Amino acid sequence: MIRIVHLSDIHVSVSHFLVDVANNVIKGINKISPDIVVITGDMTQNGSYPEFKEAKEYIDLINCQNKVIVPGNHDSRNVGYLLFEDFFGARFSYLSHKGVTVVGVDSSQPDIDDGHIGREMYDWIANNYNKSEIKIFALHHHLIPIPMTGREEEIPVDSGDVLDLINRCGVNIVLCGHKHVPWVWKLNDMFIINAGTACSDKIKARTTQCYNLIEIDEKLRVYHVFPDGGQELMIESVINKEG
Repeated sequence: MIRIVHLSDIHVSVSHFLVDVANNVIKGINKISPDIVVITGDMTQNGSYPEFKEAKEYIDLINCQNKVIVPGNHDSRNVGYLLFEDFFGARFSYLSHKGVTVVGVDSSQPDIDDGHIGREMYDWIANNYNKSEIKIFALHHHLIPIPMTGREEEIPVDSGDVLDLINRCGVNIVLCGHKHVPWVWKLNDMFIINAGTACSDKIKARTTQCYNLIEIDEKLRVYHVFPDGGQELMIESVINKEG
């Protein structure tokens, strides 16, 4: 079994970050002992150096060597995309582990909330998948609308082309955040999994702080995990694996 923790939208800041909740989230993740951790952006609220520094300190407490981290629109504010590189490395990255390949992309634009990936990255994305058994695509912005999030906006402007690309690449799972509402869509053979906010007060409607636990063996199971350690099964389904 492969266990992947997916969290998003931490929003480290004086105004929105919940320290006690964050500590419980980290304890819960370490208890799960995931094979891979994917963080889909908005580690900070304003893209400032103190926020990035604090976010890095918290993320370093997660006991997992295999992490894929991408920036969100809040991280790219105030030239924060450069600080992201200083603290977390490349804004476009990939990881292969135990037959799983995660390709992470920067869908943010400086000081603009709308998402965009860009045609110049499409070949790079496709070339990093090779012959992995499980293919995961990670970005901050949601590629298709999420219910209970109000009027639709800020989907990447090239989302149609990106969906076509990753569908042709045989991507099994898409991980994203941004809207702070956990949700799962199935499109063709691809599961598009959105995360809620892990440890900020920026929750919506009847949701609460949570992150996703993804288990892959002969099936795919996706759970909400709450800061108190409770879990709720979102979906259990067969997943297509490539040899």
